[in-house]
Amino acid sequence: MTESHARSILKAITWRVLATGTTFILAYLVFSGADCEDALEKSTIVAALEAVIKIVIYYFHERAWQMAPKGSVRKIFSKK
Repeated sequence: MTESHARSILKAITWRVLATGTTFILAYLVFSGADCEDALEKSTIVAALEAVIKIVIYYFHERAWQMAPKGSVRKIFSKK
C-alpha cells in the first residue's frame, strides 16, 4: 500500500517543525556564543531557509521510496 501525497506532505511538515526547531536552537546557541548582536535574527533566517529547502527535499525523498517495491532493499542486501 502506498501513501497518499497528502500524507507524505503532512509527515514532511511535522518532521520539519521538529527539525527546524532544533536547527534554530543550535544556530542561536552558536551565534549567541560568538557574541553576535543579531543572534536571534540570524538564527531565524537560518531556520527558515533550512525549513523551506529541506521540506522539498524530504517530499521527493519520500516519494522516491514509495516507488521502490516492498522487499527490494532486503533482496539487495541478502544476496551473497
